[in-house]
Amino acid sequence: MKLSNSETSERPARDWVKILAKYREPDALRSVIEIAVSLVAYISLWIAAWLALSVSYWLTLAIAVPAGAFLVRLFLVQHDCGHAAFFKDRRTNDWVGRILGVFTLTPYAVWRKAHAIHHASTGNLDQRGIGDIDTLTVEEYKALSTFERIKYRLYRSPLVLFVVGPAYLFLLDNRVPPKQLRNERQYWISAMGTNLSALAVASIVVYFIGLVPFLLVLVPIVAIAASLGVWMFYVQHQFEETVWENGADWNVHEAALHGSSYYDLPAWLAWTTGYIGIHHVHHLYSKIAFYRLPQVLRDYPELKDVHRITIRQSLGTVKLRLWDEKQKKLVSFAGAQGL
Repeated sequence: MKLSNSETSERPARDWVKILAKYREPDALRSVIEIAVSLVAYISLWIAAWLALSVSYWLTLAIAVPAGAFLVRLFLVQHDCGHAAFFKDRRTNDWVGRILGVFTLTPYAVWRKAHAIHHASTGNLDQRGIGDIDTLTVEEYKALSTFERIKYRLYRSPLVLFVVGPAYLFLLDNRVPPKQLRNERQYWISAMGTNLSALAVASIVVYFIGLVPFLLVLVPIVAIAASLGVWMFYVQHQFEETVWENGADWNVHEAALHGSSYYDLPAWLAWTTGYIGIHHVHHLYSKIAFYRLPQVLRDYPELKDVHRITIRQSLGTVKLRLWDEKQKKLVSFAGAQGL
């Protein structure tokens, strides 16, 4: 799959950082409205899914789809708060992020740190391991034992990567900090604080509707949101002409612009997913609130051609599983040289 790149993208990535700085100021009223719309929609759909249990569980599952999408949108607000992008005041960002973490089941401080590492090292072959989808080079894969190859193939299979893995991540794995952060007290406080707060909210809801109905509604919504969120994250970095370099050749700005895609979605879907598909712009300047990202593309349409990928094209990225250092692109197992 060949993704188009406009000649205008030859502008040095560092120059774009200077240009994008003028979009960093958030609009407090707009931020509050975005939160209110997302939260009201999510809670309303959650209640509708519960009421639908008395009609048909299939109807509940159908309602769980848009509910999951709005849960992703709440996660994107939390995401922007982690970048101190949604409000001017850092404390406001942090408290909003912590509260939303109860809904998204994502400890705010833990995720903020892991995501900061992702932004600081994306595309760096020497700094993989946290905040990324595990990706091996062809040579690393060749060095694995047969059993380890099977494990990697299983991990990179669509069923695990987009269904089982996301549900496990948000429902179970997020309950404790990742092993790289477990030595710091603040991340345990964040994880346990989120767990206890979520348990308190869940206990109140269970008191009124019962445990089984609660789980029948919550689990599919979270699973759908998790799968959608992981898919978006995958497409934003796992495309054929992404950028991976060893530390000596790696550049943070070039990796941001050329190691991230522009996922060109229909307007309604782009809005629902908090415009995170405009990922190359986000990585270049993460302090831009998501509702200002479309304005950047309107003002600088040349950015629309930088690693643009459509929904149809994105489906082809599923087969890409290894970084080929010789060809400088992500390849399938069949397309890897020397396998």
